[in-house]
Amino acid sequence: MLEKPKIDIERIEKAIKDILESVGEDPNREGLKLTPKRVASMYTELLAGDREDPTEFVKSVFREKCDEVVFLRDIPFYSMCEHHMMPFIGKANVAYLPADFVIGVSKLARIVDCFAKRLQVQERLTAQIADFLNEHLKPQGVAVVLEASHSCMTIRGIKKPGSTMVTSALRGIFKKDPRSRAEVLSLMHNGRE
Repeated sequence: MLEKPKIDIERIEKAIKDILESVGEDPNREGLKLTPKRVASMYTELLAGDREDPTEFVKSVFREKCDEVVFLRDIPFYSMCEHHMMPFIGKANVAYLPADFVIGVSKLARIVDCFAKRLQVQERLTAQIADFLNEHLKPQGVAVVLEASHSCMTIRGIKKPGSTMVTSALRGIFKKDPRSRAEVLSLMHNGRE
């Protein structure tokens, strides 16, 4: 993995002070004194995924005879839209059909978080999760469906709160075989309106 430079906290703080002044605020007034530090801390947390190596989460896979779908539904995630640097928040649904290996359930959530905590677009995020699992687990198939609300269109621009963007990435048998695709998508949709 290509190592990213450390986040420059002082530079972010200075930039936030500049933004505050640019919108006519006084960065030294009581309510804003700590805002640059808070925002720098927030970006460090929200964009931590670029400094994590997701292969750490697949170091302990298990050889297990399993010929049925493994599915983790409704994994909460948040990410930052790279176009407006505003959050999009949603749930990830991740399924795979093992060939030889299974992975601990918590690792699926960690992999989602690792790719989500970056400047992203939802389409790329969905594909990155699917491609990573496909490459490292070598399953018969992978299916990833993300549903998210994007604040860059719900509170600004077109202002359409309540809208949800859905993206999917299918690999292996879930892409090639219509019956397998229908089964996994049915599992993901089961019990939902």
